[in-house]
Amino acid sequence: MPVTSVESDAEALTMTLVADFPVGPERLWAVFTDPRQLERFWGPPGWPATFDAFDFRVGGQAKYHMTSPQGERAGGAWEFTAIDEPRGFEAIDSFADENGDPIEGMPSMRMVFTFEATPDGSRLTNVSHFASADALEQVVAMGAVEGSTLAMNQLDAVLLGLREFAQGKGTQLEILDDQHVRITRLIDGPRALVWRAHVDPDLMRQWMLGPDGWRMSVSEVDVSVGGRYRIAWEPEAGTEGEGFGFDGETLLIDEPRRIVQTEHMTGTDYPSTTNDLSFYEEDGATLVTLLIEYPDATTRDMVLATGMVDGMEQSFERMERVVLA
Repeated sequence: MPVTSVESDAEALTMTLVADFPVGPERLWAVFTDPRQLERFWGPPGWPATFDAFDFRVGGQAKYHMTSPQGERAGGAWEFTAIDEPRGFEAIDSFADENGDPIEGMPSMRMVFTFEATPDGSRLTNVSHFASADALEQVVAMGAVEGSTLAMNQLDAVLLGLREFAQGKGTQLEILDDQHVRITRLIDGPRALVWRAHVDPDLMRQWMLGPDGWRMSVSEVDVSVGGRYRIAWEPEAGTEGEGFGFDGETLLIDEPRRIVQTEHMTGTDYPSTTNDLSFYEEDGATLVTLLIEYPDATTRDMVLATGMVDGMEQSFERMERVVLA
C-alpha cells in the first residue's frame, strides 16, 4: 500500500498524509491535475468521485460529488490558490451542496499538495490546514483519516496503467477492513461488452458458472433501479454438489460504469451483502472491480472460505474464452 502515514496534529491544526510511489513527480502531477484520472481514486472505495467542473488556474474552482452504493451524494469544492508545476499546488477545500457551493457551517481547509522525487520514484505529501481545533476534530470524526488512506491506496492502478498493473495477475482479493473486500480482474476486452456480459442473461449463462460441470439454471435479471434479480446454478450429470442461488435488488446503475446490487443466498436466513461493481476501460482492456460490504468479519470470512475467488477466476477465464473471443 502506498500510504505510509496519516497523522493529525491538534497543536499545528493539521492533518498530513504521506505516500510513496514508483513513478516520477511529473506522473503524480499529471494524475492530480486531470479530472478524469482524479475520478478513479479521489473518493474512497464505495464513494467514487465525479468531477463536474475543473478550472485549474489560480482563482479557478473544481467541483465534484461522490456517490455511495445507495445513491447518496456528498459534494466538495476546491478553489485553487497557488500552482507550482510540477512540484505542487494549494487549494481551499470545502464541503459543497448539490450546486457545488460551500455549505455554511461546515469546515473548510487549506490543502497543500507537494510532489517530490525520491530514489525509488516520488513522494506525495498532502497537508490540510484547519482554522480551529474543533474543525480538525470534526473532519477526523467524519472518517477523514480512514477515507483518505483508502482513497490514496487506489492510486497504483492509475499511475501504472491497467495492463502493467493487473495483466496476468488473475482475480485479486484485497481485505480492506472487517466489512469490506475488493476483488479486481483485468479483462482483455472492451467495457461495453464486459458490461453486457454481466447484465444480459443469455451471456451470463455462457460464462458465469464457476468450475466446469455446472450450469446456470435460473437467470432472471432486472437491472433497473429497484428491480429484482434471481440467479441459480445446478450440477450437470456426473458432477457432485447441490444447487444454490442468489437473489437481490438493484440499488444504483450508471451504465456502463457501475452497478450496485444487494445479494442474498436464496432460501436461507443469511444476511445480505452489498455488491458494488465498477468497470473502467483503458487501451482496449477493462478493469472489473467488485467491492463487497459484509455485515461483519465472521460473515466475510465464511464466504471467502467457500473458494469464491477461485470460482470467479474460472468464470472470468471462461468469459474471455467464450464471450470475448
